[in-house]
Amino acid sequence: MHGPAEGGGPFWSVDTDVLLASLDATPAGLDAAEAGRRLASHGPNRVDDAPALGTLRLLARQFDSPLVLILLVGAVVSAGLREWVDAAIIVAIVAGSALLGFVQERRASVAVDALRRRLAPTARVLRDGRPQRVPADTLVPGDVVVLAAGDLIAADARVLDALDCLVEEASLTGESFPVDKRPARVAADAPPAARTGAVFAGTSVRSGTATVVVVATGRDTAFGAVAARLAARMPETGFERGVRDFGSLLLRVMVLMTLFVVVVSAALGRPTIESLLFAIALAVGLSPELLPAIVSVTLAHGARGMAERGTIVRRLQAIENLGGMDVLCTDKTGTLTEGTIALERAVDVDGAPSDAVLRDAWTNASLEAGIENPLDAALVAAGTAARLDLAGRTKVAEMPYDFVRRRLTVVVADPATPGRHRLVSKGAVTQLLGTCDRARIGDAEVPLDEALRARLDAWCAARGADGLRVLAVATDERDAREAWTHEDETRLVLVGFLLFRDPPRPDAADAIASLARLGVRTAMITGDSRWVAAHLARAVGLDAEARLTGAELSAMTDDALCHRAPRTAVFCEIDPQQKERIVRALQRAGHVVGYLGDGINDAPALHAADVGVSVDSAVDVARASADVVLTTRSLDVLRDGVVEGRRTFANTMKYIAITTSANFGNMLSMAIATPLLPFLPLAATQILLNNFLSDLPSMAIATDRVDDAKLARPQRWDVTEVRRFMIAFGLVSTAFDLAVFVVLRRVFDADAPLFQTGWFVASVLTELAVVMVLRTEGPAWRSSPSPLLAGATAAVMAVSLALPWWPPVAAVFGFVPLPPALAAVLAALVLGYVAATELAKRRFYRARQ
Repeated sequence: MHGPAEGGGPFWSVDTDVLLASLDATPAGLDAAEAGRRLASHGPNRVDDAPALGTLRLLARQFDSPLVLILLVGAVVSAGLREWVDAAIIVAIVAGSALLGFVQERRASVAVDALRRRLAPTARVLRDGRPQRVPADTLVPGDVVVLAAGDLIAADARVLDALDCLVEEASLTGESFPVDKRPARVAADAPPAARTGAVFAGTSVRSGTATVVVVATGRDTAFGAVAARLAARMPETGFERGVRDFGSLLLRVMVLMTLFVVVVSAALGRPTIESLLFAIALAVGLSPELLPAIVSVTLAHGARGMAERGTIVRRLQAIENLGGMDVLCTDKTGTLTEGTIALERAVDVDGAPSDAVLRDAWTNASLEAGIENPLDAALVAAGTAARLDLAGRTKVAEMPYDFVRRRLTVVVADPATPGRHRLVSKGAVTQLLGTCDRARIGDAEVPLDEALRARLDAWCAARGADGLRVLAVATDERDAREAWTHEDETRLVLVGFLLFRDPPRPDAADAIASLARLGVRTAMITGDSRWVAAHLARAVGLDAEARLTGAELSAMTDDALCHRAPRTAVFCEIDPQQKERIVRALQRAGHVVGYLGDGINDAPALHAADVGVSVDSAVDVARASADVVLTTRSLDVLRDGVVEGRRTFANTMKYIAITTSANFGNMLSMAIATPLLPFLPLAATQILLNNFLSDLPSMAIATDRVDDAKLARPQRWDVTEVRRFMIAFGLVSTAFDLAVFVVLRRVFDADAPLFQTGWFVASVLTELAVVMVLRTEGPAWRSSPSPLLAGATAAVMAVSLALPWWPPVAAVFGFVPLPPALAAVLAALVLGYVAATELAKRRFYRARQ
């Protein structure tokens, strides 16, 4: 959208005064009362703002399965033939399954939304004449927003003021290079990259600062127009791929079985409608129709458990990738170190403590208005402790930090030196020394020649080997003038160095070792020097010799990096753009990669990783790029998240594998029995009831215990393994089903009602009992299920046994009471099936090893 048109044309093409007038706004911002009125008029600043419709869509989704729709068509056909009971039963079971799925998914959705609200972005606005933080979804047209590096831009806006403001617009334009923003009026037909006077929702500030006035919010923004396209680009997770492949497998099996039953029934001259309904019910019986609900419930239960342990999941499907992660790439500050950076000392070029260097560095940190960072916070704290003050000095200009220059410069006016300005710059040693041609030693300035540079490099390397981070400080005095730019950062005078200490976290080594025991290898990625990185690596238990520098990485081909990266524990002196390349190299080598970062330059790597992990104190763009957010920056918290992710995935796979194998066995049995019996082995309505009852306890599977062995290694979707499981245990089920058929027909000479009742009861009991056996890879008696799962299973078993003796239900479904002798034989067969499944399980897992 183009915003107000009173001035003619889109908002980036009209004069600022005209635009402000059309918005009834001023550069001082709105007052709270006016902002509230505009919020009521324009609505929340959200692209997707339809919770009621979301509920309706969720309910409609319960009926979007082709099998469910076919069943409903069957119900209509039955009603048309005046088979009212069959029609009512089909509708009731379909509605019951849909309602159960809806309620569970709705509860899961509400729980996840509550977690996500904890991560809601904020914006810094001018309200009532002062800056304040407000939720980003309360922004309204006319709000004046103050932007800084790392901020996500929450609305379309016009730039009122800017200082070295670079904005990443790849999410809208696809361009990888940031756009320089400044107050400017541009042509109405200017391409997106040329709209330098405008910023757009969904983009982020790479560096610098800006003050902007909001023009459009929510669906009226440019982002709102392309939100659907962006959502479609969301990469598919391994879990989603697995569900899709699993669905394809089921579809092939269902088609074959259904066609077989239809052809055989037609050949035997059975009623067409009855045969079709039976075939459809058979297909439905094979499919775990509550899978979406159970997956949602299990993932939401896992997400709640992870949140209680300090891990908030932004994207539920990422839980599987978190559990499957086998390489974790992490930065060092606050994760491997305590994150409480302290200035150890400020020294001159000779390495002696220097109050003058401290004063220059403190002035720089106190006056800068760009990226908030712990180094500046440490400098400000040291200056406060030393009782430093500006003594009338004021900032004239600022060249903000960026990740190419790796330095920050402020230009200061001092009343003691009228007509002169002082440049004070601090930053990475290599980059800042590149701007210097002199060094101050004592009271003299000497040329910064190669010999002196070599001596300083060696001194910095020695400090790095002691675990100290080193920044350089340079200054120069020049004639006063109005405009200063990056081009002025030349011919500076090196005055000294700043030494910072950030000790290793006491628990970092244990946390890394704990992750290693879970099959997760940790790799450190840092822009710090090789000496600082090596010192920390040794302290936390990483291989300091298995390192790769940014310069070495730049010289490598992608194939060479793919070979080297899995064997590297320390990536040091890394440029921001190299982080994503490291992640993709590890993925090409076959690893599931997690990336933990909280900075502006971490966003591309977070997005590229299989699971992006950030912290709730991270900059907006990093949190928005992450799948998982830690409330506490600790590898122990992440380790707990990995375990919970594996538990969630394991319980989801339990339902899929166990239910599918049991259903496959039962449906195969019915397909085999169909041509051998003078009647259908089960009525269509009985099949649907069987499937519904056997699925009910699985709603509690999210609470079940998981084998330690499954938590100790990464878990991934393996459709081949699911197919093997389905066939192996499905055939065991079929063998016992056929034994039940023989007993019913040969021993008890059962007619259709007794046969169908007997096999219905046996089928439900075996499906429920097998869950208790196959939920663990070890002996079933050594692993007790969760109380909720055990209780739900026992309750459904009791209901299933009681149904034939409950006249109203028995009459509707065609059940008859079972003779005691038959009930005893069926009980013995169920126990035999449980024992056989336990033996088959041992062979299955022994063969897999």
